[in-house]
Amino acid sequence: MWKNMIAVIAAILAGLFFLLGLILMTVGDLQTAGATFLIASLIIYLRETRLTETS
Repeated sequence: MWKNMIAVIAAILAGLFFLLGLILMTVGDLQTAGATFLIASLIIYLRETRLTETS
């Protein structure tokens, strides 16, 4: 149960990082936008490999 809830929180967090990256890209801060996209990708990777329960 807790692991599933943490996986959902991780997905929401990754979505927020993608949104932040898009905003930063729009205003021209490309290095920080790239870093936020990288962080979002790492969160998704960790979520899929460590936090999801297999049936």
